[in-house]
Amino acid sequence: MYSVDDEITPVYPVGKKRAELEERFDRQLRIQGWDQRALDEAKIGVVGDDDLLASLYTLSAAALGINNIAVMAPILDENLINTAQRLNPRLNLAHLQGYYTHSLLDDIFTNCKLLVDLSHYGLANKLLLEKGYSENIPIIRGYCYEENGQVGFKIFTYVKGREWGELHQLIRLHNLPRDHFDDGVFDIIVSGIALEETKNILMHGRVSASIISYERNKLEVETREQSILVTGSGALGVFLGLGLAYSGFEQSTFMDPDVAEATNLNRQVLFYDAVGKSKAETLARRLQTSFGMNANSRKEYFKRETDITDYDVVFDCVDNFETRIVMSEKCKKEKKRMISGGTNVDAGQVIIYDPATNRKSPAELLGLYDIVDERNVDSPERVRASCKYRPDPSVIMTNQIIAGFMVDSYRLLLAGQEPKNIFYDSKRDGRM
Repeated sequence: MYSVDDEITPVYPVGKKRAELEERFDRQLRIQGWDQRALDEAKIGVVGDDDLLASLYTLSAAALGINNIAVMAPILDENLINTAQRLNPRLNLAHLQGYYTHSLLDDIFTNCKLLVDLSHYGLANKLLLEKGYSENIPIIRGYCYEENGQVGFKIFTYVKGREWGELHQLIRLHNLPRDHFDDGVFDIIVSGIALEETKNILMHGRVSASIISYERNKLEVETREQSILVTGSGALGVFLGLGLAYSGFEQSTFMDPDVAEATNLNRQVLFYDAVGKSKAETLARRLQTSFGMNANSRKEYFKRETDITDYDVVFDCVDNFETRIVMSEKCKKEKKRMISGGTNVDAGQVIIYDPATNRKSPAELLGLYDIVDERNVDSPERVRASCKYRPDPSVIMTNQIIAGFMVDSYRLLLAGQEPKNIFYDSKRDGRM
């Protein structure tokens, strides 16, 4: 395992650059059993399609500290790949433009520790499973789908010896590349879960023994003119902003009093050059520039007197219970929809409050009043400041997974459906 006190192999920079690297990965180095060297030294291969999934996975992997990635895909999203390279200057990315249709193309994957199959056509699926079997290489399979009025995604990790009867579920019916269903919000979730499985393989951890899946009814096209308030512009807020952009929502305001720090860069992917600058302003500007979103920022804390009259929904992406209680009480009092997300290293949850159907706020459902006990819920500044000196471990994966589910929950609400609260646990087979 690598920690800040270990001797560093020559692959790591020395002096000032070494200190900067350690600071960037500080939050994940605090995780018990974490092995940053395993990520640093690994080469992984990715097979993608003409959509966002491979690009999102590459961005998240680069943020985590995987530096050697070989991708075969017809296209990669230029904005996401540029972000990955600026976020991780040590990223060595090889991109072979095209589809994986023959084993003669395997040279790009020489010395890969594992392969990530994010394609949507059966020929690639079969070739990669055969490669995994014959060469004893783990294959992580993840994709979105639409079938019989249902949409969803599936992820599974194949290793030699897991030749079980449900393997056929992971192979697409159409052998050759063709038009396929894709969804940017699902892509955020799938890339996060696939990266979680990647980390587990590289660190000799446990992968899911069953298919990780999510399915729901296909939604009719809905208006995206709602006015949205996102409180918190950290990792959850960043990926929630991306999910809103991919879903076509145009009117969003991001609220956060903090500035970006170097220790945020292992998960807050849009702040690659914004250390010392406002998180809310940077996030809003990036979403405006890259996605044309009408995004605004508010450099302030959410307080009891915060005016939410003009917003249709409030997304809770804050990192302390006191502020979450204040938000819950405010939304309940003013009958505003609220979608609350929370994460830790291994797990996370999405709690939906709709005043038309729910009696209890997220704070009540999560029992936050008992947790904070006698603490002053009107002083989020005090709590936030103390976190800088007692930071919790944090990684990118759970944040992007929970952010994706938060956006999808809102899409379900707008379609007139009643979404269920989601509890995700990366240590549980099937995850949800």
